[in-house]
Amino acid sequence: MNRRKFVRNLSLGTGALVLSAPSFSQSLFTKKTQKITILHTNDTHSNIDPFPDNHSKFPGMGGVAKRHALIQQIRQEEEHVLLLDSGDIFQGTPYFNLFNGVLEMKLMSELGYDAATMGNHDFDIGLEGFKNAKQYANFPFLCANYDFSETILNGETQRYTLFSKGGLKIGVFGIGIELMGLVPSDKFAKTKYLDPIITANELAKELKNKGCELIICLSHLGYDYADNSKLSDRKLAKLSSHIDLILGGHSHTFLEKPTVELNQKGQPVVINQVGYAGLYVGRIDIDIQQGMVGRLMEVM
Repeated sequence: MNRRKFVRNLSLGTGALVLSAPSFSQSLFTKKTQKITILHTNDTHSNIDPFPDNHSKFPGMGGVAKRHALIQQIRQEEEHVLLLDSGDIFQGTPYFNLFNGVLEMKLMSELGYDAATMGNHDFDIGLEGFKNAKQYANFPFLCANYDFSETILNGETQRYTLFSKGGLKIGVFGIGIELMGLVPSDKFAKTKYLDPIITANELAKELKNKGCELIICLSHLGYDYADNSKLSDRKLAKLSSHIDLILGGHSHTFLEKPTVELNQKGQPVVINQVGYAGLYVGRIDIDIQQGMVGRLMEVM
């Protein structure tokens, strides 16, 4: 099957990016199923409670309870939903200092996350601390370019995972940022950092060969940088092959609508990121009739 073209015409509207009239093969969807909904977060940083009502920028916004209510509402409305996270689950409030990441993992499990990747702050209590917290997560951590084979996290993460939603085979993998210089070396020990571009392209090709019709990268590289030498989601997209959707983190970028870049073959790659602290949930709807629609949903 040829790779689907997600973009034929691009229409920008308030708070949404509409990728209209994609050339999906009708065989990707059964007659019963017409839609896949992907929800995503990034850089939630241990924000369990809403921001205070007197906060200067985000009064009363955020909070896990309200995020849960929003996600459950969408699950009641839509049949095929994936919930993903792009890292930096830890660090940012006293909850992290008190519970060492355990509370965050328990709550993400209650919210029903399907997969997540690791951000640099998820190493803040070291590999042993992460491993201890991770035992309370009932979803996989996807880390394709962190080689943990010589550490206590050997076997604790996966390079990718596969989902089947409404007859659509979906491959999801994670790509992390260089830890050296961001994280004290004793916190990541003998973790080997693999080239993100090479790793992403090799794995995307592998997933394509496995029959994946939608390939998603959970990235903790950052959206874009003034320093063009730094790797970012936009640069990854331009240098990629076979990746359809990049859900980013690290730079705390609030995108009102997703960005589209063309990959090495001139094919579109959709990029989205939803800021930080659980203030927003990103939503990507893939519909055989309407194309792909990206939304930013406020948690309030």
